[in-house]
Amino acid sequence: MRVVRISCVGTRHLSPPSSASAHSDVSASSAGLSNADAEDASCGGTGTPSLRIKKRLTCVCFYRKRAYERICSNLTPLQEERLKRLTKRMNNCFDASRPDHQDALRALWSATYPEKKLEALISDQWKDMGWQGKDPSTDFRGGGFISLENLLFFAKTFPTSFQSLLKKQGGKRAAWEYPFAVAGVNITFMIMQMLDLEASKPRTFVRSVFLQMLSENEWAFDLLYCVAFAVMDKQWLDRNATYMEFNDVLRCTRAQLERELMMDDVFRIEDMPSFSLLS
Repeated sequence: MRVVRISCVGTRHLSPPSSASAHSDVSASSAGLSNADAEDASCGGTGTPSLRIKKRLTCVCFYRKRAYERICSNLTPLQEERLKRLTKRMNNCFDASRPDHQDALRALWSATYPEKKLEALISDQWKDMGWQGKDPSTDFRGGGFISLENLLFFAKTFPTSFQSLLKKQGGKRAAWEYPFAVAGVNITFMIMQMLDLEASKPRTFVRSVFLQMLSENEWAFDLLYCVAFAVMDKQWLDRNATYMEFNDVLRCTRAQLERELMMDDVFRIEDMPSFSLLS
């Protein structure tokens, strides 16, 4: 990594650290890499650019396509507004007694099985979608209501991919497959952890990059969710994984998402190479 002082900003190339001078503006672990970087090596990656941004920096410049792109911890009014709305969504717990949450569950069922009637909100039918029991509300603890919104967004925006993943139509499947809906809740939680959006100041470059994307598209989080689901399933197939390896697959999915978000040509979720997996 090369770091050059430009007024109040640190500047970095998206490459591993090469000298001690890099640590004057950007800090990492004692080995120069975060835990995500070390884990990424086991996923076939070359290191996830998740180095920590020191609090005293107000901006960080990325060198992309022979030009510097400044990403600041001081958010624009639009970023603040959209981050506030997204954070509110993330903190909204699922409440089975709320009519709007009940309606969202019914909408998910209708989008998933348009030809099949849902008999009741508590029904064994939900197991067909990959919920653990007959009451899906018990599976939302980690992801909250936004995880239901993510599934519904996926079903409506990319119905072909949604149905393919639901029915496990692609590739050679394992005898013990991951449960579709519960996997979706875990993906929401993983993305929330990766982006670290509730931190008062940006602590990773990925978070700062995502906030730039959020200012371009308010549905960036939901789009990233769809990409993440497709990437997870591809990782699952590539590794010939079984249910007991789901957490490892999810970890490698996160590493790939972080790599793609930091690529030179990626300025929107739609620019990510794995976005092409969706249809």
